[in-house]
Amino acid sequence: MISAGIRYMFFATFFFALMNVFVKTLDLPAVEIAFFRALGSLSLAYGILKVKGIPLPGKNIKGLILRGFFGSTSLIFYFITLQHMPLASAVTIQFLSPIFTTVLGIFLVKESVKPLQWFFFAMAFSGVILIQGFDSRVSIEYLLLGIGSAIFSALAYNMIRMLKNSEHPLVIVFYFPLVTLPITGFFTLFQFEMPKGWDWGIMILIGVLAQLGQYFMTRAYQVDELSKISSMKYLGILYALFFGTVFFDEHFTVQVYVGIGVVLVGVVLNIWYKHVVQKRKALEELE
Repeated sequence: MISAGIRYMFFATFFFALMNVFVKTLDLPAVEIAFFRALGSLSLAYGILKVKGIPLPGKNIKGLILRGFFGSTSLIFYFITLQHMPLASAVTIQFLSPIFTTVLGIFLVKESVKPLQWFFFAMAFSGVILIQGFDSRVSIEYLLLGIGSAIFSALAYNMIRMLKNSEHPLVIVFYFPLVTLPITGFFTLFQFEMPKGWDWGIMILIGVLAQLGQYFMTRAYQVDELSKISSMKYLGILYALFFGTVFFDEHFTVQVYVGIGVVLVGVVLNIWYKHVVQKRKALEELE
């Protein structure tokens, strides 16, 4: 029997993967796409809060704004990489965020890191080196932007962890587009390109898909154990490989496929090992 959390994560990863495809199809500045994505997400998020009667503005306004700022920066960088490198490569590099979440957690939430985890970190980064080294479509400039996106995403995740005891999950979701909108709106003023024809519909769809993905991911974390559903996120790599081949005729050398696999193995092993350590510690505290 498939649990509700796994079903929710299946839908979340699928909606996010579709969003990536539509972002890549648009020939518009990434920051402008992020602006319209935030506009659609904000409308939907506010509507859900009103329906559920969840009060605003929240308790820790500073923390919520910081979470929104880190998330918006990550989003802009990520959209740029989606437009300038193969879909699967951009998604794989973004999945380094759990590594950075753990490292930054040392300083932000006082989380300890075991020696074996550093080996997994090195493994993941060696995979990135393989991807960049054997794929001329992945330049150093966009590779660094992708890594920057993962770092800012990790900062956002750590802020979520710091806010989890004071804020409703949907309030945290709401602040992401709320902060993203003015930031991306400012930059869009200087590089606005008028969308044409289907562009308008695609940008609305990006906002809807993003919000659906956020909603189902939030529900997954609410109803199931983190250790049980966290690995489901990496379905995104399979979606990216499939959609990249079908819609963008993207193909890779064996070395790049190996690099993608090495990144995934390093990240997943780190998450698995963290849960093993936490479970062992919890059992020791009960004895």
